[in-house]
Amino acid sequence: MDLSQFRDFQPLAAIATTPDGAAKLQLVCELCGATLWLPETLAPVPGAQFYTGSLKAHLTTVWPQYKGFIFCLAAGAVVRIIAPLLTHKSHDPAVVVIDAAANFAISLCSGHQGGADRLAQLIAHEVGALPVVTGAANASGLPALDTLGLPFGWRRGAGDWNGVSGLLARRQPVGVIQTAGSTLWQAHLPEDHPLQFTTESSASTAPTSATIWITATAKLLPTATPLVQWHPRVLWIGIGCERGTSRQLIESGIRQVCQTHQLAWDAIAGIATIDLKADELGLVELCQAYEWPLRCFPASLLQSIAVPHPSPVVAAEVGTPSVAEAAALQAISAFQASSADCQGLHNSLLVPKQIFRVAGQLGAVTIAVAQAEQEFTGRTGHLWLVGTGPGQLDQMTPAAQTAICQADVVIGYGLYIDLLQPLLRPGQIVERWAITQERQRAERAITLAQWGLNVAVVSSGDAGIYGMAGLVLEELQAQDWDGKTPEVQVFPGITALQAAASRVGTPLMHDFCAISLSTLLTPWAVIEKRLVAAAQADFVTALYNPRSQTRLEQLVKAQEIFLQYRQPDTPVAIVRSAYRSDEQTTLTTLAQLQQADVDMLTTVLIGNQSTRVYADWMVTPRGYFKQ
Repeated sequence: MDLSQFRDFQPLAAIATTPDGAAKLQLVCELCGATLWLPETLAPVPGAQFYTGSLKAHLTTVWPQYKGFIFCLAAGAVVRIIAPLLTHKSHDPAVVVIDAAANFAISLCSGHQGGADRLAQLIAHEVGALPVVTGAANASGLPALDTLGLPFGWRRGAGDWNGVSGLLARRQPVGVIQTAGSTLWQAHLPEDHPLQFTTESSASTAPTSATIWITATAKLLPTATPLVQWHPRVLWIGIGCERGTSRQLIESGIRQVCQTHQLAWDAIAGIATIDLKADELGLVELCQAYEWPLRCFPASLLQSIAVPHPSPVVAAEVGTPSVAEAAALQAISAFQASSADCQGLHNSLLVPKQIFRVAGQLGAVTIAVAQAEQEFTGRTGHLWLVGTGPGQLDQMTPAAQTAICQADVVIGYGLYIDLLQPLLRPGQIVERWAITQERQRAERAITLAQWGLNVAVVSSGDAGIYGMAGLVLEELQAQDWDGKTPEVQVFPGITALQAAASRVGTPLMHDFCAISLSTLLTPWAVIEKRLVAAAQADFVTALYNPRSQTRLEQLVKAQEIFLQYRQPDTPVAIVRSAYRSDEQTTLTTLAQLQQADVDMLTTVLIGNQSTRVYADWMVTPRGYFKQ
């Protein structure tokens, strides 16, 4: 059972009040790892928790304990029960309602920030229901304003979030000023979006109704129109301190630097220092309190970094002329980004070192600040290697559909992406690649997952059979992957040979093999040996990639090889684009194979000596030579 798709919603509760609802939610709880709550009158139900008294009273007790709730009740009843518990959409849990027949999964409350829209879609894909999502962002194709930066680990700042969201929903022109963090999201907006990208200097005169400011600064723009701020975590605080310096002194110094230079506290990514300070109690406590990473570097590395204010005194003490400035610069060096993702917005020392002492307090702290091009996401990325089957959505596994829906990024060959269009959601980064760019696809997916994004790499059929899964794992191995970061999961799909076989009968009922005729990864001499072996052994044989625009002779040679060992009237099925709108199916013989229309979207199935055609169905008996 895979619960990873629902980890963002844990802990999760499911509530029903009837036997039918309990039975339905038992299945849902198995899929998403929710705790099932039932009235004691329904006991016993395996795996469930039971409450006494009214549901309203029980819900008041458990409401603060969960990040999401799934109800199998009438939507109106749920509204009345939860209404007194709602405070603000930035704090309320996700609330989803499903009916007892599991025909619908309704995002009822906290759709964006709480994630109810996404939770409803995930549950719907798992149980075969229709997701009901009514937020304006879903109709506009725009990412929801209050979730725009979540995949990148951005923090919400000040502003009129309701006002600006309302203007976007009405498709009013809204300005965007981005001076920090990833610009990757900008390339994946709908063509008719109302956003107008501008600069800080021209913001006050821009003809826009509101402004979205993506920045590391804490200052506000002098504008009369509504404004909201997102803060990418791009600031790395370099710290040098005397032994025993308190957390209070270190934090006070950082806050003073941020206030003086108008830097947003929420834009801080983490702390950087020399490895001698890895166990400094004040630093450790501060990082734990704000969930900041503490990056520690050896003196031998820090001394090689050019800084504006080196100190011979510091060099004599710890072996490097700079700790705060050098550590801050070294920390941001790990967050270089491609120009396409961040447009080279920063990667420099923002605040040179400053020393802070407080009378009567032990110790002193030296602080410097550097701003990275790419933000720290604070997330462990995932690589989901997804087999999409033959192409129709109803041929995909629910888990594969859920992975596509959940992903921050979907990467694949353009044709396969187009087939998945109903599963894609506003705000997803969708990258379409050419059919010859498989290795580039793998490298790109790994880069984004290592950064902290959830990346779905799609393949037709099964990802592990002539698909992208093997290539991605090969590339990870070449990069000395530790098996943990990013996390990798393979979602199986119906293979091309299975799909093709199902359209013509049961040609694969007995032993079979698959051979690709593409010479892109396998030399023809090796392919030829495999064809001879398969023909000699009388395997039913599926030929993948039988012919391309430039590779015409391999199928001719394959036919010649098989004719040496099989009768000319051996049944052959030629299936192109199985289960797609342009599907073509032909039953022919080995002798007539070359007369059929064959291309890269075609799978060729060559029967064995016992394969026969009955009433336009291709059948291979379960017992060899059995007639």
